[in-house]
Amino acid sequence: MGKLKSYGNFIKVEHSLFSLPLILCGSFLAGWGLPNLKLLILIILAAISARTTALAINRILDAKIDGLNPRTRQRELPSGKINLKEAVFITLAGLFIYIASAYYICDLVLYLSPIPLLVFIIYPLMKRFTPLCHFGVGVGLGLAPLGGWVAVTCSLSNLTVPLILSLFTLFWVSGFDIIYATLDEKFDKEKGIYSIIAVYGRNKGLLISAILHALAFFSLLLLYLLIFKSYISLIVLLIAGVFLYLEHKKSENVDLAFFKINIVVGFAVFIFVLSGIYLP
Repeated sequence: MGKLKSYGNFIKVEHSLFSLPLILCGSFLAGWGLPNLKLLILIILAAISARTTALAINRILDAKIDGLNPRTRQRELPSGKINLKEAVFITLAGLFIYIASAYYICDLVLYLSPIPLLVFIIYPLMKRFTPLCHFGVGVGLGLAPLGGWVAVTCSLSNLTVPLILSLFTLFWVSGFDIIYATLDEKFDKEKGIYSIIAVYGRNKGLLISAILHALAFFSLLLLYLLIFKSYISLIVLLIAGVFLYLEHKKSENVDLAFFKINIVVGFAVFIFVLSGIYLP
């Protein structure tokens, strides 16, 4: 049981709560409603396994840095709770489920499936040479709405709607990743790790994060103006905006801002999309 707990902590399945609502938004918008059950299950499997693969790759590439950081040295790889072979096995298992899910969705999804994998490998390395590393994370999760849309349509046509949702995700995720980087400001400066917080300081970094979240909100507003007519979805949009504001109001409490408020924002966006589709 202890080993299983270590595996669970290593892959952080709960982090799928950031990306899963967005990939489901793309799926629901593509068919203007619920996909068939088989496709929905495949999409969820692909989303969770892709996120598992991404985080496992991140942990493997960052194991040495994590071992030096007092905040992260108790993570599973640097602390020895799991070894490298186990980490690679978890990565390959997640990769297998992801590719298999893509195969059973449609040929186009299978052909495009390496693109997120390439992003997953590149973005953990970016912190070594550029403070734009936060946007690497944003791009990774920003592919989620596009993935959900293509999974339903099996086409690359009419991508305006999912691209707007992907822009929201890019701005939202990059913004909250900057907030998360405040936890390691001192360590990153000492070890030469590039983050916006380490390079430009906390105040400028949080200002950039706030600007990104304002852009995220206006991306949702644009989506509402383009395709939705529901008053309920407008109310939910405003609620999502309030939570984005609270994320900055509570940025000193990173656990609250990053892990709790962010999950609420993700599900608020999902409800925003559902209400726009189903409610007047």
